[in-house]
Parts: sequence; C-alpha cells; structure tokens
Amino acid sequence: MSAPTLDRPAAPDEAALQAQFDATIAADHRIEPRDWMPEAYRSGLVRQIAQHAHSEIIGMQPEGDWLLAAPSLRRKAILLAKVQDEAGHGMYLYSAAETLGADRADLTDKLIERKQKYSSIFNYPTLTYADVGVIGWLVDGAAICNQVPLCRSSYGPYARAMIRVCKEESFHQRQGYELLMTMMRGTDAQRAMVQDAVDRWWAPSLMMFGPPDDDSPNSAQSMKWGVKRHSNDELRQRFVDMTVPQAEVLGVTLPDPELALDPATGRYRFGAIDWTEFKQVIAGKGPCNDERIARRRAARDDNAWVTEAATAYAGKHSR
Repeated sequence: MSAPTLDRPAAPDEAALQAQFDATIAADHRIEPRDWMPEAYRSGLVRQIAQHAHSEIIGMQPEGDWLLAAPSLRRKAILLAKVQDEAGHGMYLYSAAETLGADRADLTDKLIERKQKYSSIFNYPTLTYADVGVIGWLVDGAAICNQVPLCRSSYGPYARAMIRVCKEESFHQRQGYELLMTMMRGTDAQRAMVQDAVDRWWAPSLMMFGPPDDDSPNSAQSMKWGVKRHSNDELRQRFVDMTVPQAEVLGVTLPDPELALDPATGRYRFGAIDWTEFKQVIAGKGPCNDERIARRRAARDDNAWVTEAATAYAGKHSR
C-alpha cells in the first residue's frame, strides 16, 4: 500500500503576486527583501539607491580637500568626523542595495565606468574654506529636504537606512551654519569669502533635486510605488522656503534677483534654473567630473589588496 500524498498548494501566479504587491503599496506598508516585487521596482530601487550611495562616497572628496587646511584642530576634527559620516552613509546604502541582489563591487565598477550616476553637486570645486560651511548649510540642507521623506519609503531596508543618515545630515547642516555664522562675525575678507561661496553654490544646490517634474523620467513611477513621496519641484520649493529666512539671519544675499515672497501663497518665487548646465554636468562635463572619478578609481585599484586579503581571511575562517 503506497503512502498517502499531501496536496501542496500551487505556487501563486504572477498576477496574484502583483496584486499582493499592489495591495501592500496601497496600504502604505513596507516591501521587504523576502517579498515578491516587480522587476521594474527592484531595478528602479537599485538605480536610485546606488546613485545615492555613490553620491555619499564621491561627496567625501570636495570637503576632504580641506582636512589638512582647516584653520584649527577643532575645525579639522569636525570636518574629519563629517567625512567619516559620509563614508558610513555610503556603506549603509550599498548594504541596502545588496538586499536587492546587487553586488557592491559591481556597483562601484559601474560608477567608475560612468554607467551609473551620482549627484551633480559634487562636481563643483571647493575653492575656499567658506565652501565647507556652505556645503554644510546648502548642500546638506537640500539633502535633508530630499531625504527625510525617504524615511517613509516603501522599501524597508532603504527607509531604515535613511533614518540614521538624516539624523547625521541634520547635524552636518548645523555644523556648516555655525561655521558660516562664525565667519560672518569675522573680518571683511571672511564675510566676502562666505558671500562668494554662497554665490557659487546656490544654483547647483537647487539643481540637486533633479530636473523639473515634466522632464523627470523616473519620478512619477517612483512616487506611485511610494519610493519617493514628493516631486522634484515640490522638494525644491520647500528648500527655498526654508533657506531664505536662514540667509537673512546669516546676513548673506542669495544670488537671485527674482527671489521674492509671494503674498498670496506665502512661498518664495525664484528665477529660472540653467538646466543646460545641469545636463552638461550630469553628462560628465562638469568642472570636476573627471577628477572625482579618477580619485574613486585610484581608491579602488590601490586598495584592491585589502579586499583580497579580507576575502581570503573570511574564507579561511568560514571553512
């Protein structure tokens, strides 16, 4: 007599899996690595998270140039801590990408081969020490506007990584603003240095949010999936509204003659952005694109022996 067989439930078909995924998104719940997800969702997340991780790692370079030139031991320690934080942010985000099946080394190779992008803002040079403060105030301020909503992203590992990233970015912004306040209380030369840095970094900071909504190919779908929560233009407007009062307290002039409060809306109108410049920088023709990638390539190649040794050590102990 043969043993009884147990009926196994049939594997759900793709339509059922898609319906379950859609219901999870509609309920504003999290998608986790173990869950089924459409390939377009997975690949879109890998693209966005990788770009974010690359931006954190490349973003160490502009301020890293001032580590030895910072004017005091206190300022050196603050800047070193910030650069270390950015490295940590990159690692959190690469780890989140790995939960989607991406390989960290492969992502780095794609960055170096210019098959993946990073934030356009990091292709501008830091000409004076005031740039360090302005990056903290404007660039990290823009990052906070962009990234705080990502703490509610529909993909669990990405959302959880962003909680710590945003806490540290907030601290970086306060550090930058404190540095600028100190310089603005200093000499005429220091105040002029701050104003010059603001003049150079204001427009690139507005570009950080990406192209306008009608020219952003990925934003609409990303928002439907709950990966992003707000459009590029909405986030850019929030940043302007937040920054104008801070500039007034600081005592600097934002370089936009059209910047003005709209009494009807309570929001600030601002001038047109040079999207031609943005597209050129994204295409690799910015002031520092080649330098940034060359440094990242050298870091990978010069330290390949460390990776090989660590891998061999881990393999030996796992056996």
